[in-house]
Amino acid sequence: MKMRKILFICGSLNQTTMMHQISKYFENDESWFTSYYGDGIINRAAQSGFLDFSILGGKFRKNTENYFKEYNLKVDYRGENNNYDLVYTCADLIIPKNIRDKKVILVQEGMTDPENFIYYIVRYLKLPRWLASTSMNGLSDLFDYFCVASEGYKEHFIRKGVKPEKLIVTGIPNFDNAKQFLDNDFPHKNFVLVCTSDARETFKYENRVKFIKECVAMAGGKQIIFKLHPNENIERATKEINTIAPDALVYSAGNTNHMIANCDVLITKYSSVVYIGIALGKEVHSYFNLADLIKMTPIQNNGTSAERIARVGLRLLDSANSRIEINDINQLKSALS
Repeated sequence: MKMRKILFICGSLNQTTMMHQISKYFENDESWFTSYYGDGIINRAAQSGFLDFSILGGKFRKNTENYFKEYNLKVDYRGENNNYDLVYTCADLIIPKNIRDKKVILVQEGMTDPENFIYYIVRYLKLPRWLASTSMNGLSDLFDYFCVASEGYKEHFIRKGVKPEKLIVTGIPNFDNAKQFLDNDFPHKNFVLVCTSDARETFKYENRVKFIKECVAMAGGKQIIFKLHPNENIERATKEINTIAPDALVYSAGNTNHMIANCDVLITKYSSVVYIGIALGKEVHSYFNLADLIKMTPIQNNGTSAERIARVGLRLLDSANSRIEINDINQLKSALS
C-alpha cells in the first residue's frame, strides 16, 4: 500500500508539540513538518526579519526548527517537496496557496484574542485576517474540519460564524490532562503566580506598571512568582518587576504548568495557561470573564486529544471524496468514541 503524505504546519513551540503528538498516530503514513509560512509579501517580510515577533520568524521559528532537529522529524519547509494527501495546521490566519486544494484540518491552539475594535475593522472591511491576530482564528473557512477544545469553544466559534458541521470537539493536546502536572519538582509551593504576556512585543498596548501593582495588591503579602512569556524582552520585564515588587521571584524559563500546579493563585491577562489553573481548581484571575473561561476550558480526556484529532484525519484520508463532500458527522463521532 502506498504511504500517504501528511504535512504538519507548526508555529510556536506549543503548536509544534501539538502537531508532533498528532503525527504519532500516522504510523503507516509519512509525516512531514514545516514551520509556519505565508506567500508573497508576507513571505518576503518574514524572510527579511520584519515578522520576527510572530510565528513566521524570530525565536518562534528558531525554537520550532530546533525541535524538529531534536526529534529527528522530516522537514519540508513550506511544503514544496511533496504532493500532500492531508494537511494539519495550527492556525488559519494565513492559508498558503499550495494547500488550498488539499484536505485541511485546523487544530485550535488555545485561547483566542479578545474581539476588540481591530477585530471588527478587519472582519467587516475584509482585511487580511492576520492583522487581528488570533481573534480571527477559524474564520477562513478554508479547512475541512476544525478540532476544538470544548463544547464551550464550539459555541464560541459558531457565534463568530464558523460552520457548525466543520467543528469537532476533540480536546487539544497540552491542555487535556492537567492533573499530570501535579507530579513535578518545582521547588516552590503556595504562592501567587503571575504569567505575563508578550503584548508589547506584538505591538499591542499594555500598561505593565499598572498590572504589576494590581498583582501586588491581589497577592496581599503572599510570595509572588512572575513567569515571563517566552517572547518577552526579559531584561525590560525583570527590571520593571524588581522596581515595583522587589521581593518577587522572576522566571524567564521553566515549566509553566508545573508552576501553576504548585501555586495557590494564578493571575493572567489573556493567556491560555489560565485553563490549566481552572482544570486544577486554582483561584484564577484573568481579563476575560471567569464564567466564560470555565465554560470554554478544554475537556480533560487523560491526554487522548492527539489521537482523537488523528482519527479525524484518518477518516478524511480514507474517504475518496473531495473535502466538501465529507459530511458524515455521525461517522466521525463514532470514530472519536
